[in-house]
Amino acid sequence: MFAAILASIGFAIGLSYLGLVFPRLRQEWKLYAHRSELPPGPKVIKSGLRKPWLWFRELNKEYGDVVYLQMGPTPTIILGSAQAAWDLLEKRGAKYSSRPRFIMGGELLSGGMRGLMSPYGSFWRRWRKLLHSGFMQRQSETYRPIQSLESKILMHDLLTAPQGFRKHLERYAASVIVTVTYGRRVEDVDSDVVVRRNGESMDRLTQVNIPGKYAVERYPALKYIPSIFAPWKAEVLKQRQKDIELYTELMDEVKEKMAKGELPTCFAKHVLEEKDNLGISDLEIGYTVGSPFGAGVETSAGSLASFFLACVKFGPRFIPEAQAELDRVVGRERLPTFEDLPQLPYVRAVASETLRWRPVAVLGGTPHASTADDVYKGMFIPKGSTIIAPLWSIHLNESDFPEPNEFRPERFIEKRDYPGTFGHSAFGWGRRICPGMHLGSASVELNIARILWAFEVGPAKDAAGKDIEVDTFAFSDGFNSSPLPFPCSIKPRSPGHAKVVKQEVQEAIRELRAYTAVASKVS
Repeated sequence: MFAAILASIGFAIGLSYLGLVFPRLRQEWKLYAHRSELPPGPKVIKSGLRKPWLWFRELNKEYGDVVYLQMGPTPTIILGSAQAAWDLLEKRGAKYSSRPRFIMGGELLSGGMRGLMSPYGSFWRRWRKLLHSGFMQRQSETYRPIQSLESKILMHDLLTAPQGFRKHLERYAASVIVTVTYGRRVEDVDSDVVVRRNGESMDRLTQVNIPGKYAVERYPALKYIPSIFAPWKAEVLKQRQKDIELYTELMDEVKEKMAKGELPTCFAKHVLEEKDNLGISDLEIGYTVGSPFGAGVETSAGSLASFFLACVKFGPRFIPEAQAELDRVVGRERLPTFEDLPQLPYVRAVASETLRWRPVAVLGGTPHASTADDVYKGMFIPKGSTIIAPLWSIHLNESDFPEPNEFRPERFIEKRDYPGTFGHSAFGWGRRICPGMHLGSASVELNIARILWAFEVGPAKDAAGKDIEVDTFAFSDGFNSSPLPFPCSIKPRSPGHAKVVKQEVQEAIRELRAYTAVASKVS
């Protein structure tokens, strides 16, 4: 048995060597020939960093907006300004819209079915077309009634159990995504089986996407070693089967409800109606429909958590002005609605500053990859480079955002030069821009408006009645980063505001029954 293992590993490594050595030699010669034209960067590469985005920002501050790293065999480019990211990832999208190869996460764990990680090609274009048709602006506006109703549930949860605000934010975000995607609500984020099983899937995906953790990323032929000889492979293949079962069960449930005329409008219904025109398999549909849940829950809930953190630390600077605007436009007899938002420029600026101040996607989302040699401002960027545009560098760049760690909504009221239409870069660039950006920004804006309308949010008090300090840099590690637990005081602005919240939740409960009337068969 031991001899067989050694033979298998040796054969795989040999294939890997033969498959990589000559292209690598060509790449190394190209880098040597252009060594004087490469962007600046450090000679020593740090590894094993828990928060690599902190190091990336230091590199951008030292070397400039375009930094070169030689991380193993792959050239890596770190972009540190909005303009550099816009110039390359947006304006030159034809060269920068692919992805690096993700053997563990994209191939072994996902079977090449996750469009987010797929290289530029026909599969990705099909995936992108479906996601954009289901979530771009016009279609996303059809989901606003769900967002509004779930928001009313959130306001009531914050009123009756404010100490659990983080869990309430998670439930809101999960329920909106699952309802919009599959037409079924999430009433309890801890007990919902879809949330639990999808959470396990996303945890595994995050674990295997750590750069340099697995040798198979450096020696691709190792992926062909039989699972019995490779426990790391057996684990991801087991999770892959669980993912397939989950997505299949969810789509079977959708099809059954659709056949009975019991399925509300949702993304899964939209995809099934388009299936014949696209010629895609049931498994591809399952993975595609599951895409929003994997990406949307943590980003929405994390952004709203950052808003609460900003209220605790900087509330007196911006809350009074926001509430004055809300009282003037909305009054005190009802909650703000989507229709009010165009008349609430300062509140919308608060939402934009929330997305800018502490971005959840600190690394700028999944890295891009270049598909051709390029020259930018005299710097040579080799074909096959991994391109990382960390939002921690871009959103905290002093040239675009003076005093970047201060929470200042006025940034988005004042006239300034910034590439793009949002005034920030939270949703990415070019052909890889987040398909759910309209749904996500709508959730953040509406809930911030309603929280500011209904509540006084500020620091919690200690036993002596003094404000408890919070750390605005205490954020989680990982591909996405959210605030670590912190204390927060959430109180209704007045008995009248509390009364409105209680009245509105009754209506929401009645209207949401359509999404809870049919019990789920997913187990």
